[in-house]
Amino acid sequence: MELSIVIPAYNEEKRLQKTLDVIVEFCKKKRIKYEIIVVNDGSTDKTKHIIQANCRINTRIMLVDNNKNRGKGYSVKHGVKKASGDLILFSDSDLSTPIEEYEKLKEYIDKGYDIAIGSRRIKGSEIKIKQPLHRRLIGKIFGLLVEILLLKGIKDTQCGFKLFRTNTAKNVFTQQRIRGYCFDVEILYISRNEYNAKIKEVPVTWINSAELSKVNVVKESPRMLKDLIKIRYMR
Repeated sequence: MELSIVIPAYNEEKRLQKTLDVIVEFCKKKRIKYEIIVVNDGSTDKTKHIIQANCRINTRIMLVDNNKNRGKGYSVKHGVKKASGDLILFSDSDLSTPIEEYEKLKEYIDKGYDIAIGSRRIKGSEIKIKQPLHRRLIGKIFGLLVEILLLKGIKDTQCGFKLFRTNTAKNVFTQQRIRGYCFDVEILYISRNEYNAKIKEVPVTWINSAELSKVNVVKESPRMLKDLIKIRYMR
């Protein structure tokens, strides 16, 4: 198995089927031996039924079911535990970063990096559809705080498209404690500071989804700041 793709999904009935179709077609075209692990995070819509229907027609698709809504960080960790590929790709369910960008990240894994992360904030990235202004401003402030407090030199920790060597991912995610949206920061912080992992930030294409984001940045911002402080002093 070359690649395990972990997708956290919470109430994604409108987007998930298209995402799975696009990923499967890409892997077939590139002759990638793959598995797709979709983690249903306590969805209240038809997300679970869509995953189950796909599992029945494609044995490379796996459902991992949280018994209730537990958060994105918990869901990705749950999926990584089940992964069996040589590489593990974590991707958001809306494919804001197109699956084709996997090849850019894999180039750096092949060059010896342990982790390659998609970035919207370094030279070479292409933002085809932007987020609303308030989200971009909050994102920039958050990114600056992360760089000052925890991860100097990394401009974008929150792009939901990251590729890991499996041994690195298995070790690091075992240590993860943050269940919410700051889990990306914690994972990268643990990787760099506790496992001396080589991390490469790679410019990618990014398209803001037309669907409303599940993240309310106004509500989540204080919690994310609290989690940053927790990561800084907990570790």
